[in-house]
Amino acid sequence: MQHATITEASFRPKAASAVEAGFHPVHRILTPFPVAYFTGALATDLAYWRTADVMWEDFSAWLITAGLIVAGLALITAVIEVATGRQKAAWARVTGYVFAVLLALVNILVHSRDAYTAVVPTGLMLSALVVIILLAMAPTGWVLTSPRNVGADT
Repeated sequence: MQHATITEASFRPKAASAVEAGFHPVHRILTPFPVAYFTGALATDLAYWRTADVMWEDFSAWLITAGLIVAGLALITAVIEVATGRQKAAWARVTGYVFAVLLALVNILVHSRDAYTAVVPTGLMLSALVVIILLAMAPTGWVLTSPRNVGADT
């Protein structure tokens, strides 16, 4: 005769990590959007440089502003996820991302100036530098946290 031993009071199986438990970091959803916005700003800066049409400079300013807003939301959600213990921070990625966002903040201040000097050459170089930094981080993924749970062995 076989005997069964109950070792756990829950019917839900334990997951080894937050990702296995069905937790998906919110910042993982938000982080690609600023990359797209900042890349679009570089494209519109290039269009302004070639045509000197003010519409392209306006588009650049709007794209950079939208990128900064969503980047701020992504950073806030990443901080909350780290503070609540759901994720560990991946400091190299966080540092690169924050540096790119700070450069974008300087870039929007440059784009707030009037005339051709709002984009050429400083705004164009800042837009390119932001995109280069973000693309350099692309092989590691857009997430700002480690996929391991805080309680797991690293």
